Amino acid sequence: MVRLKEKDGGVVFFVKAQPRSSRSAIIGEYDGTIKISLKAAPVDDAANVECCRFLAKSLGVASSRVRILSGHSSRIKRLTIDGMGAAEAATLFGEHLESVEFDL
Repeated sequence: MVRLKEKDGGVVFFVKAQPRSSRSAIIGEYDGTIKISLKAAPVDDAANVECCRFLAKSLGVASSRVRILSGHSSRIKRLTIDGMGAAEAATLFGEHLESVEFDL
């Protein structure tokens, strides 16, 4: 079950990033996180930039609204999307993760 939490006017969630993949994609749920593959390598912050840019594009929000709060050098990252509630995020992620339950 993916955990989404509202905090400071946005939604906070965890992502497990898999860099150096053949393409960037939302894979599914992994141990309470959203697992995504990233085409970029984890060099010079490229994977972090790709993570934010890809999620923003996939969810249809401005890339400036998606930020990494912690885990810049880890595969498990805590992200926020500013100006979005947990219910709205669950709906948007649900379009990509059909069989995943969300803990609001």
